[in-house]
Amino acid sequence: MVDYATVGTNDPAMAVAFYDALLGPAGYARIFDHPNGGGFYGRDGMIRFGVLKPFDGNAACFGNGSMMGFALTRREDVDAFHARALELGGTCEGPPGLRGPEEMGMYFTYVRDRDGNKLCAFKMG
Repeated sequence: MVDYATVGTNDPAMAVAFYDALLGPAGYARIFDHPNGGGFYGRDGMIRFGVLKPFDGNAACFGNGSMMGFALTRREDVDAFHARALELGGTCEGPPGLRGPEEMGMYFTYVRDRDGNKLCAFKMG
């Protein structure tokens, strides 16, 4: 089980503004700012996600095949996450909808942030 994940950014101010606006309505709050730029987000007192400049000082780039998933409470929240990401300058990688067998009720959407990092929002069941 993964306890938290991070993505890189080359523009921490832009990335923090994007994630504050995207994750706040989904129930995640910025817990603290990272000293190298960026911040960490969580809910229920637990850090779950971070966006920051790479520690080694090299340029951030997205990983091909890497993705972060955010569990949400309702399908409407998944729809709102997708719409909000696009409003904030993200791009669609898969519109909200059922994935897999219908009886499983797996409702997912996929977007990329402004740095190209792939994100998923989902409601299971």
